[in-house]
Amino acid sequence: MTIEAVAGEQADSPMMSAAKLVAPIVMGYLPVGVAYGVLAQQAGLSMLNTVLMSVLVYAGSAQLIAVALFAAGVSPLSIIATTFVVNLRHLLMSASLAPNLKSWKKWELALFAYQVTDESFAVHSARFARGDLNKTTCFAINYIAQASWTLASFVGFVAGASIPRVEPLGIDYALPAMFIALLVMQTRNKLHVLVAGFTGLTAIVLIQAGADQWSVIIATVIGATFGAGVETWTRK
Repeated sequence: MTIEAVAGEQADSPMMSAAKLVAPIVMGYLPVGVAYGVLAQQAGLSMLNTVLMSVLVYAGSAQLIAVALFAAGVSPLSIIATTFVVNLRHLLMSASLAPNLKSWKKWELALFAYQVTDESFAVHSARFARGDLNKTTCFAINYIAQASWTLASFVGFVAGASIPRVEPLGIDYALPAMFIALLVMQTRNKLHVLVAGFTGLTAIVLIQAGADQWSVIIATVIGATFGAGVETWTRK
């Protein structure tokens, strides 16, 4: 048996590869999804609406914000406008992934784009950067991630009546902790560290300046521009 054959036998299947890559996302989604379900139940949403939001909207930060606004009695139009602004960053994420998907059919792009989140974007970006463009892996990552989020939403709603507050349990920290882990996975050199730190500080400054929900997308654009400028300057 040749070395190539042995290596082929030892290589992970697309589904196994997806399971390994999506594991950090699932571990982050479970507690945050439960927190969303608890908050939705306490805000007065029905179980059907709570789960359907995870199926149709599937945007953690937007769902948590929507639930908080719903509980505060904010008008539907204001909720839609706020979540729209929060999710504008998906335009940047889609633009970043698009060059790797030129050969895909339109219906494949539609299915894939529907399930792109911050976390799956991080995993796919890392995969595409090393030349892994397997479609089965792509869709498996997305569907496993959304299934875990939806299941966690259901569990959280059911448990909502017996959990008065999520803050004492530390569940509310699971989302930023997951983002930190995903950032570390993508950091490969000093420039990445510099850009990550610069972008984070920029977001903090923008929040303190009153940018609120716009802080993320503005900081992302500024950070990307800064990183591109530094990379161009160092190559000269």
